[in-house]
Amino acid sequence: MRRLQVAAAACAVATSFAACGPPAPGSGNEPARAFLEAPVGLPDVALEATDGKRFHLRDDTPGRVTLVFFGYTYCPDICPVHMANLAAVFRDLPLEVTREVDVLFVTTDPERDTRERLVEWLGALHPRFIGLRGTRDEIESIERQLGIPVSVVSPDEETADGGYFVGHAAQVLAFAADDTARVAYPWGTRQRDWLRDLPRLVRGEPLVGDRATADDGEASF
Repeated sequence: MRRLQVAAAACAVATSFAACGPPAPGSGNEPARAFLEAPVGLPDVALEATDGKRFHLRDDTPGRVTLVFFGYTYCPDICPVHMANLAAVFRDLPLEVTREVDVLFVTTDPERDTRERLVEWLGALHPRFIGLRGTRDEIESIERQLGIPVSVVSPDEETADGGYFVGHAAQVLAFAADDTARVAYPWGTRQRDWLRDLPRLVRGEPLVGDRATADDGEASF
């Protein structure tokens, strides 16, 4: 429970988001998404990728939807659930959709998340997922640029295996083909939400509820 509380607290202080956390109770048909108070751009930076090369967040994702998540492979709950859900969705969606979507997993624990570790962990989920790592300073700089909570390593909070916890934002930021994010998908996002939204994001179709759009209340990516 402590681990979930850390992640939830990180999510709650993300002032750039209109909403955060699990979907509110209701009919069960509402998509679990949070529209940003203001759009944010994909940072103009490069990090080490799982193939050993430098991966540029903008230049290496041209004209595609880019999903960016900050987490760590030793996370016991939020990270594996988010990524496993996306992996299942990638297997269910047609190739013409998934080939237009990049999933970037940026580690907030570069000390333990070596390139080999990321290759093994992400490879067990989906071969197209890209793991990225950098120094703590680089990661914190990117988090600040995106307006999400800066991840926090808690060495005093030991796990049963002698490890430690890392508090981090629980949202997946969705960048459209123009390298701009207007929506995020929080902890609690269901596979059916991704199955509904990813094809629309790829086609550039509107998502209902974006406060930055016209009077009809729809987003235009």
